[in-house]
Amino acid sequence: MAEPPLLYSYRRCPYAMRARLALLVAGVAFKPVEVSMRDKPAALLAASPKGTVPVLVLPDGSVIDESLDIMRWALAQADPEDWLAGDDAALIAASDGEFKHHLDRYKYPERHGSVAVEHRAAALAMLAGYDARLAGRDNLCRDHRSLTDMAVLPFVRQFAAVDAAWFEAQAVPGLHAWLARHLASPLFLQAMARPA
Repeated sequence: MAEPPLLYSYRRCPYAMRARLALLVAGVAFKPVEVSMRDKPAALLAASPKGTVPVLVLPDGSVIDESLDIMRWALAQADPEDWLAGDDAALIAASDGEFKHHLDRYKYPERHGSVAVEHRAAALAMLAGYDARLAGRDNLCRDHRSLTDMAVLPFVRQFAAVDAAWFEAQAVPGLHAWLARHLASPLFLQAMARPA
């Protein structure tokens, strides 16, 4: 029997989270390798010199080192919930681009020399758009979860956690319900389990 792919990951990294979510839902066996970002293993750097996670090393030695590429590769192997039918590339790109820009400057203002509340407001405006999409349905593209939900979820989770009390007070009820439901799901809990 072939060795499973190696997944270099960091438990709390949002990019690694979404890769794990797709691998798990696809039923793709993988061997997780938890990485300390302060002490990156030589094997990770040899596989992907940029030194970020996630990195998936396939049994044939080929490497996939972008989280969305890992998600789409996993779902090409098996897509039991038809996640690829809910692949809104534009929404994901906005999340990875503009939303992540504001999230970083809200969460780490000292690192970016930013005014946190300005970036918090800009990010919340984007989340209000998500909330509008959730009116009348449970997920961003349809009633059932899809690639878009799982690609965006880790970043919304990160935003919500910066100031949880403030976030809970915001008038985005659909988004609150969406986030709570996914964070409590067996799939997310499995993806966040500490490696043995």
